[in-house]
Amino acid sequence: MATVKVLVSDKLSEEGVQVLREATDVQVDVKTGLSEDELCAIIGEYHGLVIRSATKVTPKVLAAAKNLKVVGRAGIGVDNVDLPTASKHGVVVMNTPLGNTVTTAEHAIALLMSLARYVPRADASMKRGEWEKKAFQGTELWNKTLGLVGLGNIGKIVADRAQGLKMKVIASDPVLRAEEAERLGVELVSFDELLTRADCISVHTPLVPSTKHLFNDAAFAKMKKNALFVCAARGGIVDEDALARALESKKIRGAALDVFEKEPLPADHPLTKLENIVLTPHLGASTDEAQERVGVQVAHQIVAFLKHGTIENGVNVPSLSGDLAQRLTPQLEVARRLGRLLAQLADGAREIRVTAYGELAPLVAPLAQETLAGFLERHSGQPVSPLSAPYEAKERDIKIVEISEPSEPLPIIRVVVNDGEGIHTASGRRSRGGGLRLVGLEGYEMDAVLKGHALVIHNEDKPGVIGAIGTILGKHGANVARLQVGLDEDTGKALALWNVDAEVSPSLLAELRALPNVSSVDYVSI
Repeated sequence: MATVKVLVSDKLSEEGVQVLREATDVQVDVKTGLSEDELCAIIGEYHGLVIRSATKVTPKVLAAAKNLKVVGRAGIGVDNVDLPTASKHGVVVMNTPLGNTVTTAEHAIALLMSLARYVPRADASMKRGEWEKKAFQGTELWNKTLGLVGLGNIGKIVADRAQGLKMKVIASDPVLRAEEAERLGVELVSFDELLTRADCISVHTPLVPSTKHLFNDAAFAKMKKNALFVCAARGGIVDEDALARALESKKIRGAALDVFEKEPLPADHPLTKLENIVLTPHLGASTDEAQERVGVQVAHQIVAFLKHGTIENGVNVPSLSGDLAQRLTPQLEVARRLGRLLAQLADGAREIRVTAYGELAPLVAPLAQETLAGFLERHSGQPVSPLSAPYEAKERDIKIVEISEPSEPLPIIRVVVNDGEGIHTASGRRSRGGGLRLVGLEGYEMDAVLKGHALVIHNEDKPGVIGAIGTILGKHGANVARLQVGLDEDTGKALALWNVDAEVSPSLLAELRALPNVSSVDYVSI
């Protein structure tokens, strides 16, 4: 094969660079610290790009990358890569999702231990020449209850390590089934129950709309007064002002943070003035072993793709190729959005059933994978590849059922989610004009746009209801772009989908839910 060129634009372990250098027919250049313009000036000659978090793969960079075939992220997050534009340019994006799990989990445990025994404060005191033994009387973790918010790959490792310390572990996770939690020796509880029962809380959930400021004044008020709180997940999950208030007022005993909404953390931030908090500068993945592991892994993935076309840990590529992938892409997007929509309406999943009608019937397998990926990505906070989605679902004990119905004339995708408490349904298709349409939701027929922000409202079909809802939306400055209503004439009940221009506030939702003749209100981001 002809020689291919790979650019390493962020600091990568020498072991990872060596893997690339030792590959036959691969030429490697290491050029770090490039500005966007500098990267654009040279990227056109490269077939592969290896990055960490510093390099931003923007639309401008991708437009200049005429020969680029693959971007490899040494790490988990790919928020510094414009995935839609990369897909449009035919650039495969891969990451290394498991490379940092152990080191991040260990850092969470280290933060908890430091917090429980006042290690940073005692160390600083000693270095000032003091001997304040009584001032740093800590607490044992043995026999304490640790509450894990999120029981994914990292949360599971933390649970295992905590059990080794003889802690009782409970967890809140909207996707994980109780049977899987039981296998791990973890009791699955609601988020509110976790707040009230846990002596220590460690956060391992992604940052998604539903977890933005999940830990706020109300959450901290529910915790035990001697609770220890740790977050080494994502900045933004914790309302930092609320945490400062909780620590100042001694509502909780102490906290430790490794991630922040704004990084680097401003020197005058309120948290830096408090004694009962431990702060570290986003060190979760910062170990020699983790850096070597992700560097070597991404290097092997880049070589395998450029030489053999093998995709491992792809985040933007379905398991299809050639002309079929191009023709099916819009339908795959319908499937993914249906999965994301139902992930926000269902309370987890025991079974996801995907039915492909008409000419889509033979393609039910990739459509089901895409649906599953969309469902899971709402809970993982990271793009989920259709290639890996079935394996992730198996780990979470989610059953996927594929059904083909070729006799139906219209090419429709129907998704049914069984969350153990009830059934949630959504159907969609591509319109003749190429748009993505929602043609059914929760048993109601409709024809709505399958994109953007929306309110899903169940209400009685009575005069004045829609007007009352519209009045509240107007009062809160929420602009309504479209309104679609599905009606059940036998029951007199209706489901309305209100497309709005932006995310709505909790106070707006509360006001809508208080309306007479309105039974439920859900905000969704499709």
